[in-house]
Amino acid sequence: MGEIVIIPIAVAQSLFNASSLFRILVEVASPEGIEQTRQSILDTLRTRHEGEDDITVITQDAVLSTFDRILKTLTLAVGGIAAISLLVAGIMIMNVMLVAVSNRRSEIGLLKALGASQWHILGLFLTESTLLSSFGAGLGLLISFIGMRLAAFLFPEFPLQLAPWSPAIAFSVALITGIVFGVEPARRAAKMEAAVALARR
Repeated sequence: MGEIVIIPIAVAQSLFNASSLFRILVEVASPEGIEQTRQSILDTLRTRHEGEDDITVITQDAVLSTFDRILKTLTLAVGGIAAISLLVAGIMIMNVMLVAVSNRRSEIGLLKALGASQWHILGLFLTESTLLSSFGAGLGLLISFIGMRLAAFLFPEFPLQLAPWSPAIAFSVALITGIVFGVEPARRAAKMEAAVALARR
């Protein structure tokens, strides 16, 4: 495409000593308009050729459908990788929180002895898991933005665009994952007896 020169039709016919056009390329704004455009081209040229159907219109439907299938497969593959990553991250958050619960038994016992309810303890540890997942999500978004900038700098011929809604969705999914996997450690902390927790047993 970089070697194409666009000139007026009359100049091209004079330059190549041709009285007709061999090929016409038409660009459609969206895939949904391909069939309507195809039919419109056929009708227009049939009328100008005195009713003769002496042209062939080739569309990109087959190529587009192939690319659609490839992109759908890639989307599913990337979605599967993302799901596995979320699962691993969730398990890591849960392990970190379980270690925190184990190391802070005295603190939990003291809070309960001072009158903290199970819901207070549950809320405390769920807040910590939420903050942990929020920090991870924010760091991931920052790395992805830097990666996109770097890719745009290294490969300027490939335009990169980020959907406006995708950072919010990514952050929300990470946040929900942290909360879900933080429930079990928080529940264990909330169920501890004050005397047992203070005795570190």
